[in-house]
Amino acid sequence: MTERRLCGSLRPGDSGTAVTCYGWVHHRRDHGGLTFVDLRDHSGVVQVVINAEAAPPLREVAQRVRLEFVLRVRGSVRPRPAGSENPQLPTGAVELVAEEAEVLAAAETPPFVIGDPRPVDEQVRLRYRYLDLRRERLQRNLRARHRFLMALRAEADRLGFVEVETPTLVPSTPEGARDFLVPSRLIPGTAWALPQSPQLYKQLCMVGGLDRYMQIARCWRDEDLRADRQFEFTQLDVEMAFVDEEDVFAALEQLIGAAWGAAFGRALPRPWPRISYREALERYGSDKPDTRFGHELVTVTDVFAATGLRVFADAVAAGGAVRALRIPAGERPTRRELDGPWREAAVTHGAAGLAYLWRWADGWEGPIARHLSATELAGLGQRTGAEAGDCVCLTAGPAAVAGAALGAVRLLAARELGWIDGEVEHFLWVTEFPMFEPEPSGGVRPLHHPFTQVHADDWGKLESDPLAVRSRAYDIVCNGVEMGSGSIRITRPEQQGAIFRALGMTEAEAQSKFGFLLSAFRHGAPPHGGFAAGIDRLVMVGLREPSIREVIAFPKTQTGADPMTGAPTAVTADQLREVGLALRPEVTAVRAAAADAGAGG
Repeated sequence: MTERRLCGSLRPGDSGTAVTCYGWVHHRRDHGGLTFVDLRDHSGVVQVVINAEAAPPLREVAQRVRLEFVLRVRGSVRPRPAGSENPQLPTGAVELVAEEAEVLAAAETPPFVIGDPRPVDEQVRLRYRYLDLRRERLQRNLRARHRFLMALRAEADRLGFVEVETPTLVPSTPEGARDFLVPSRLIPGTAWALPQSPQLYKQLCMVGGLDRYMQIARCWRDEDLRADRQFEFTQLDVEMAFVDEEDVFAALEQLIGAAWGAAFGRALPRPWPRISYREALERYGSDKPDTRFGHELVTVTDVFAATGLRVFADAVAAGGAVRALRIPAGERPTRRELDGPWREAAVTHGAAGLAYLWRWADGWEGPIARHLSATELAGLGQRTGAEAGDCVCLTAGPAAVAGAALGAVRLLAARELGWIDGEVEHFLWVTEFPMFEPEPSGGVRPLHHPFTQVHADDWGKLESDPLAVRSRAYDIVCNGVEMGSGSIRITRPEQQGAIFRALGMTEAEAQSKFGFLLSAFRHGAPPHGGFAAGIDRLVMVGLREPSIREVIAFPKTQTGADPMTGAPTAVTADQLREVGLALRPEVTAVRAAAADAGAGG
């Protein structure tokens, strides 16, 4: 009787055992009367020996098989002959001698070799994603993602969370990004939205007495894509009643820590450091700081309070800031780098340019050195700690711009000068985010969402200085990547009304958009708070992958398309008519032109 075994599981202790293995042809070598086939499944590769002279059926299979054919092989495990072992393979000390072999499925020549580790064009990989999924990298990544999710659920259950599925057809609400709309056939002229998050529903779960809610939730946002963003994504969604920030922090650290260890085999030290939003901008020029390395920014505005250097003087006079970054001796960049990619990084983030100086034992050198007084140079050296051979980069302008620009230079310097330890994870909490950010057209909008509780000390600033109001919102950041965000929520109707008024929303508008939530809050809402963490980003960072597309089974391209299925696809006039829609004439013309081009090509 034969035992079914995975290809990668066979070891010397299995010698003499009759087994059946299933898999894909990874490699084929014909040595006259003997054919060697490397048979692959998700567990690994085993060498199969087919003696074509032993039986006609085996001869037929040996002659027919090619790469990616699917085989069933029954045979006996034996040690490989001395000198033919392959120490690079876990199964390299044994081979499977075929007694029966059957082709279960033939395969066309693949567009790339599954077993070749060399890079393949991403468009080709996405076009043939079902083949890309066979490769070791994605097999490893998706199985690690599975372990991550399983551990999250197990730990959440241990901590008393209840998983609740919330609707995926929801009312459209302002949550910071553009909604995906789903027109209603039954109620013409109306539309559902796909949820950007289950925010309102999980708060209603708290009103409903489910004091610890959890969901592995699918969410959608119609926004520009990038390496860590897709239209559709998965998040760990939690909400907890009768808690403050410390309770939420402890639960998330426990949940993510348990999943991290299960999926990636690495422990996360706890508790995670905390840093306020304002301190993060001051020290790193970013609200998602990469703290794997030091080299923090230094504010030197007061050093140049009376400077004659125009760009610094203008920034100080306008209430802005001058920021500095020290580059240690021996790592200093060249003028070409400073005037090229380093300056470009600063300008891209809003700065007018990038100033720089070198400090030497006998003084300072650089394009702006002659415009600065001895007192200013001495103050700069003291404040930054610059020593002989060090380079100091500076930006000036509005405080947020000067910080963001030099923060971008800091990250570029870290990549180019090798400051980053890529083998560690630095998790931290960023706290006390602003409640509002300015609208381009005037007024303010919520930085997090309008249900976020205001910092207790800042309610008095709501009408007089809303941009100075802090919130009880917080983010998890790891290695410079935002992993997710959350907040303690508003549950008192009068406080929620004050926030809506600050946003310029009338009572009628608030009732129209959020009446059901406000009604629920009048029926005994417990104080509560929660968090949403991006599963795709967490797994991407845990696996040290450069893009979330490497940890999603069927991702979109950066243009939002799916090369494998051809989506998004056109819809017919009948389909549109059913939901009461019609395409604008210019859109119809574009579609017709594209169809003509396709027919002609």
